[in-house]
Amino acid sequence: MKMRNNKKLLSFILCMVLIVAAALFTNGCNGSTNNAEPSATEAENVNGGNVLGEGNKQFAFTVTDKDGDETAFEIHTDKETVGEALLEVGLIEGEDSEYGLYVKSVNGISADYDKDGVYWAFYVNGEYAQSGVDSTTITEGDTYSFKVE
Repeated sequence: MKMRNNKKLLSFILCMVLIVAAALFTNGCNGSTNNAEPSATEAENVNGGNVLGEGNKQFAFTVTDKDGDETAFEIHTDKETVGEALLEVGLIEGEDSEYGLYVKSVNGISADYDKDGVYWAFYVNGEYAQSGVDSTTITEGDTYSFKVE
C-alpha cells in the first residue's frame, strides 16, 4: 500500500516537472532574437527618448554636467565630424578660435572658462580627445562625450 502511494507521488512529481519544462521551452521559443536591430521606438526607450537627427551614421554621445549627472543620446547624421553632427542637432554651441571650435554650451548647459573657471572637455571612448570636436571624424563604434571640468 505504501509502495503504491510512493509510485503515485513520484509519478505526480515527474508529470509536474515535465509540464514546467514544456512551459519554459515554449516560452523560450517565442521567435524573437537578441541579435535583431532595435526599432526606432525600442531605441528611444533604451536611450530615454534621446535619439536625435537623421542619417546613415550613428554614434553614442553622453553629456556629464558639473554635478556628475549624465544624459545619453544616440545621434544620427550624414555629417563627417562629431562637431558638425552635434551642431546640426543643436547640442553644442561655441565660438571659432585659432584652435577650432571652442565649445561653451552643451545640451543647454554653459561652461565658460573665462567666466566660470570650468570648461567642456571632449572625450572619445572614455579618453581625453587628442583632437577638437570639429576635427574628429565620426568612427563607427566609437563613443563621444563632453564633461564639465
